[in-house]
Amino acid sequence: MENFKTIIAEISAASEQISQKDADLVLSQIQKAKKVFLYGAGRTGFMSKSFCMRLMHMGVDAYVLGETVVSNFEPQDLIILASGSGETQSLISYATKAKKIGGTIVVATINPGSSLAKLADHVIKMPGAVKDRSTESDITTIQPMGSLFEQTLLLFYDSIILDFMQKNGLDSGKMYGKHANLE
Repeated sequence: MENFKTIIAEISAASEQISQKDADLVLSQIQKAKKVFLYGAGRTGFMSKSFCMRLMHMGVDAYVLGETVVSNFEPQDLIILASGSGETQSLISYATKAKKIGGTIVVATINPGSSLAKLADHVIKMPGAVKDRSTESDITTIQPMGSLFEQTLLLFYDSIILDFMQKNGLDSGKMYGKHANLE
């Protein structure tokens, strides 16, 4: 259980490096968007999918890029991309297309100087270490690859969900009405 306690301590330290201002910014962008699109590769993608699911439970028209059922992207839409390194080519491609269309781009990354971040309208600087440790990090971790980034990203997204719920008078009971019922 010592490793578990160390992981919790790392997440706690990482949380101190993210501002409420960043969460408020993401929330305001979600609230003004017509549709919200999310993407991340690998494990980061699972965090994006989790966030998308909760947004859908709250009534937001949200999609995970790369899935079979995805709406068209329009200028009044928001795309939220997450990449530890900010150099993931598939995300850079999505951001380039979104920029041409004119929607709003939010990027969550460890590396605010990355190629992906340069395409963004808003960059959320996340703590953590990239999986190959090629980018300098302001935080140390015992965890492998991008685990700390991924965990912190999920909790950041969940905090935005709670902020959204509070601002819109939602609770789990109301959200459950949009939960899958063919399970």
